[in-house]
Amino acid sequence: MQEHLFDLVVRSTDIDFIGHVNNAKYLEYMEWARFDWICQRGFTLDELQRRGLMPVVVNININYRRELRMLEQVQVRTRVLGIGEKSYVIRHELYKEKGELAADADVTMVMIDAKTRRSVALPEDWLGELAKAAEGEQER
Repeated sequence: MQEHLFDLVVRSTDIDFIGHVNNAKYLEYMEWARFDWICQRGFTLDELQRRGLMPVVVNININYRRELRMLEQVQVRTRVLGIGEKSYVIRHELYKEKGELAADADVTMVMIDAKTRRSVALPEDWLGELAKAAEGEQER
């Protein structure tokens, strides 16, 4: 499986007072891509709520490399870097329309039980999807 691609356009509400995208918006773009990625695999919000599971971010390490400006086309590329028993790590890369890397981040996610708010083992089908994505990464 190839990396997940998510396209967006920088909106006027994303711009800060110096004329480029606010640093927090980069994280929001990554979150949009992350939810699109898991929803396309059948893990919609309704499905996660039905199962009483929540994938939560426990760590983000981000590098800001290039500024993004209003109306720029941006592509977020998402891939799996590592899989544990209760957690996984994904990489998000934001690319400008001419292919320049604007930002990259490694995001550690942990699956938690919605009621107890404690970490739980990743469901088998979730592990399967992560493994497929990770294998696709190794083939590149």
